[in-house]
Amino acid sequence: MNAYIVGLVVPLIFLLYRSRHSADRKRRGLPAAEAAGEPGLAVRNHRFASPLSSAWAGVATLAELFERTCRKHRERVLLGTRVLIQRDTDKGPDGRIFEKLELGEYRWLTYGQVFESVSSFASGLTALGIRREERVAIYADTRDRWFIALQACFRRNVTVVTIYASLGEEALCHSLNEQNLCQTEVTTVICGLKELQSLGQVGGQLDSVKRVICMDDDIPYRFSSLDAQNGWTSTSFSDVEKLGRENPVEADLPLSADVAVIMYTSGSTGLPKGVMMTHGNVLATVSAVMTIVPNLGPKDVYLAYLPMAHILELVAENLIAAVGGSIGYGSALTLTDTSSKVKEGKTGDATQLMPTVMAAVPAILDRVRDGVHRKINAKGGLSKKLFDIAYGRRLHAINGSWFGAWGLEKALWNFLVFKKIQAILGGRIRFILCGGAPLSGDSQRFINICLGAPIGQGYGLTETCAGGTFSDFDDTSVGRVGPPLPCSYIKLIDWPEGGYSTNDSPMPRGEIVIGGPNVTLGYFKNEEKTEESYKVDERGMRWFYTGDIGKFHKDGCLEIIDRKKDIVKLQHGEYVSLGKVEAALLASPFLDNIMVHADPFHSYCVALVAVSHPALEQWALEQGITILNISELCKKEETLKAVQASLLKEAKAARLEKFEIPAKVKLIADPWTPESGLVTAALKLKREVIRKTFQEDLSQLYTS
Repeated sequence: MNAYIVGLVVPLIFLLYRSRHSADRKRRGLPAAEAAGEPGLAVRNHRFASPLSSAWAGVATLAELFERTCRKHRERVLLGTRVLIQRDTDKGPDGRIFEKLELGEYRWLTYGQVFESVSSFASGLTALGIRREERVAIYADTRDRWFIALQACFRRNVTVVTIYASLGEEALCHSLNEQNLCQTEVTTVICGLKELQSLGQVGGQLDSVKRVICMDDDIPYRFSSLDAQNGWTSTSFSDVEKLGRENPVEADLPLSADVAVIMYTSGSTGLPKGVMMTHGNVLATVSAVMTIVPNLGPKDVYLAYLPMAHILELVAENLIAAVGGSIGYGSALTLTDTSSKVKEGKTGDATQLMPTVMAAVPAILDRVRDGVHRKINAKGGLSKKLFDIAYGRRLHAINGSWFGAWGLEKALWNFLVFKKIQAILGGRIRFILCGGAPLSGDSQRFINICLGAPIGQGYGLTETCAGGTFSDFDDTSVGRVGPPLPCSYIKLIDWPEGGYSTNDSPMPRGEIVIGGPNVTLGYFKNEEKTEESYKVDERGMRWFYTGDIGKFHKDGCLEIIDRKKDIVKLQHGEYVSLGKVEAALLASPFLDNIMVHADPFHSYCVALVAVSHPALEQWALEQGITILNISELCKKEETLKAVQASLLKEAKAARLEKFEIPAKVKLIADPWTPESGLVTAALKLKREVIRKTFQEDLSQLYTS
């Protein structure tokens, strides 16, 4: 009887909580016409009277924030790295060689130890001759020394140029070469051993580079010839720290308006552009996100695996450090026990670290969802029936139904079904920050239910330091990106060519424009692009014109509905939004990625589909088809028909128009990765690169 009462009381309390907070949720965003100069168009977060610049009194720069937190949390652990036990290689079914790693426990550095390392490295930079406001590039995978190098540069007011470790030679030269239009005049490159090898291949084109600092201390002898060959001097990270300890200097701290980072955009629509971010810009976003994540503090453990050259990861790590939390480093290829680089039977990063907070891009969460679905479908029988019942019951509850799984029933389903799924990411996740691209409603619901954790879905750009909007932790709606962050104003402007107007009913629609202290200075040495995208109003507020199309819901939450650059007009006048179609079709289990292509000379669109290897192999097994390799499987007529049928199913579910559904499809066996150059480090499509790479295939789709 008592258990029955508890099972009823818990949902009652929850419903009362929802009722009490419903008024607050309806007021997420409020008009702020006085800030915009255009009545009724600008919206701000109702909890703050003006944009938030800093959440810490007296702190105006990232350097000050880091020193403050290190003194406060000196004995707590800050940065953790797994010990490499063994490195092996394994041959896949198609003959390709894969690296397999056995990784041990995390080894930790305290806040005090990290601060000493930062101070020593900063002094070492000065001893090497690097002066304030000089530019240093960090070109490496995410790791503890990336973070240490970043903070050390901040202590000397040295501007950091971030370079994606996955950049190809052309983009690398563009980011570093002083003779390029977007020159950064980098004098020093801090990199890993792998990146040092890449630098050596283009070193002759990097005229401004005088020094290279390798994060890996054991530099093979064969790399010593690069110094004479390229005219630079190379040294190890440890040697620079040692030099700093022997020649200590006082910090030369920056001002809020000083440029902290020149961060290159992902380059999804062309060559990357260098965005100039001041300390005040980044601090504003860090401060704003801190107010969104519930009870963020010293007990939190963050799993860092996204590129630090991406603004989402840079903000997240600075935020965790600011509140006294711990950062454990991993990689996308060692994230879970079944990740591609993890040796069979060994643990992934999440299992070992058991994080409480993670940042993710939608592609990562989509893969977690697809992986779980594949396992459940493969098991079938009672396991699948239990999962379907549990998922359905929890879905009713999340949607607010009285008849959903609440109280003891929720705990029972967690124990019987979802506990094993939660263990994939360590079993302790309590909050996920998601950004970089729109997250599908299906993936959001799946994560909410199976991981039992809310997802804070945000919207922002490199040009706004990832600041824009962020969903409230108790908002269970899908497809929206929340109200404005406390550091931002958001307004919509008409785009007549696309048919969007702020006078549209029932919701205003238009191009999204972001203003506030998080809006950056512009593009480095690219005044034309800066003037095109940045405007300053009569009140002195800086606005960035995003090119994205959104609509405001009545409660002040924003929904992204289109992108100006993704819209193509077909032969008979119909408009196709490529991004919208791709987002809908990605729900197909056969897809790892997709690029829809359209042009004004045809009345239909086509698509290139990078297939999901596990899903295709499972389908072939069920059909009794002998699998030689994925390439051969992609050429079979029955495979193409199965994929097209799946795409049609998802298109109908998303209510796409007939002209929006790809009429012809080409199946691609090789995955699209940052290393292949076809997607960015944030896994967004590089449309122009893909179009050029598969130009012949696209032509055949239109002519066949």
